[in-house]
Amino acid sequence: MLKHLHIENYALISHLDIDFGEGFSVMTGETGAGKTIILGALALVMGARADSKAITDGEDRCVIEATFDDCIVRRELYSNGKSRSFVDDGLVTLQELKVLANRLIDIHSQHANLLIENADFQLDIVDALAGNASQQAAYSEQYSRYLEAAEALHHLQALAKKSQQDADYIQYRYQLLDEAQLQAGELEELETEQYRLSHAEEIQAALQTTVAALSGEQGSALDAIRACRLDEAAPELQERLDSARIELQDIAEEAERALNRLEMDPERLAWVEERIGQLEELKRKFGAETIEALIATRDELAKQVQRLDSFDFDIAQAQKTLDAAREELQKRAAALTKSREAVVGTISERLINGLRQLGVAHAKVEIPIRATEDFAPRGCDEVQILFAANLNQSLRAVSEVASGGEISRLMLCVKALIASTKGLPTIIFDEIDTGVSGEIATQMAAIMREMAKSRQIIAITHLPQIAAQGATHYKVYKADTDRRTETHIRRLTNDERIQEIASMLSGKNTSEAALNTAKELLCCH
Repeated sequence: MLKHLHIENYALISHLDIDFGEGFSVMTGETGAGKTIILGALALVMGARADSKAITDGEDRCVIEATFDDCIVRRELYSNGKSRSFVDDGLVTLQELKVLANRLIDIHSQHANLLIENADFQLDIVDALAGNASQQAAYSEQYSRYLEAAEALHHLQALAKKSQQDADYIQYRYQLLDEAQLQAGELEELETEQYRLSHAEEIQAALQTTVAALSGEQGSALDAIRACRLDEAAPELQERLDSARIELQDIAEEAERALNRLEMDPERLAWVEERIGQLEELKRKFGAETIEALIATRDELAKQVQRLDSFDFDIAQAQKTLDAAREELQKRAAALTKSREAVVGTISERLINGLRQLGVAHAKVEIPIRATEDFAPRGCDEVQILFAANLNQSLRAVSEVASGGEISRLMLCVKALIASTKGLPTIIFDEIDTGVSGEIATQMAAIMREMAKSRQIIAITHLPQIAAQGATHYKVYKADTDRRTETHIRRLTNDERIQEIASMLSGKNTSEAALNTAKELLCCH
């Protein structure tokens, strides 16, 4: 329940404090007095969009604070466009504020009557009476799984399509590298062999010269060393000569072996050069620096080829997952539909009874449930309230056949229905009586009084029949000061209520008859 409202520096309000009571309260005031300003301030603490232009001229900030039974909500708006929100003096986000406010208070403005034409709102009405929150949660959870499964399948199909378009190219590139039978280090080995084969004659001549110089039959280095005997004259030199002889002997033998192995093989040279050319061409084609890089590219292409082969299997599995998700979603959608079908008859009947109480004697209401073509976030149902106000009038959408007054009455009946199922502690009606008068207004007030037995109801009204039925009566008015015009609100005494209701009946110059009528209206309630 809203217990107290404090407003500072908001529009025409420099300072306002007002206490609210339980049950049914009414708020009146001339057009332009500032009732809308007070509602605007209250909307701010409910998380409405802030506008620094709403701050009173010349002030740096405004503060709106609403005290409820179990918490205090405050919104501070600054001239630089920033705002802050608090719950029990703790800073909260705007979204957190909105979530809390939606559980504390509901403001039904004149514009809210247009909601009756909204398909989602009509579905809200049915769901509120169906009490199907658990079924909705179960459906919503499965709907998310279904969307994820559908997206996964779509992603795989898109990948498969793109991969298939690239398949021939991928396969071609892989075959080029696979058939090349690449080996790490191969190019270096081939280049070494190419040098040896292409310079075989020069190498042979050099080896022959080496062998002849070291161990030839005439004047070889080894023969000369063997002839030198310095054992006694220079033993250290003799030792070095012996060592050199052994080393030169080994070199001569190795050179001879190399000479024997050396081949003149033009065919091998041609093959080596061709292979080197092939590898260099592959490096160029694939933008690789080394054979190892080519091998890495080959292995990656092999994986892509393998993935091409696995797409059919993966898509089949994803389709199975989607089919299972769809089947489960259909079950949960059916449970939602069943819960709605169970209450639409009762809703129609209660709305008809309420409308007849409000003077629509021949009201007819039906709420057919139609299946949607596909799953939607809230199930597979489309709900539309069909309405007729007169005899022999066909049922049609509310927006097509209902007058402004009939929509106001229908919305009050709807609010009464929803209030009976939701635990909203406070509902504010902003001129829901638009388009009605006389006895109908009295009946509207009776419905709001009935609602007020279990919650706080505040009605902003311009009708004396409704104003008279409030347990508490507040008046909004303007007063001029030296600086500016300001909006105020105060609770009226019994005598002040008589005067106010009389003014609502006959204008500022209240007649004796109007005063007596006002007294009668108040005495009746």
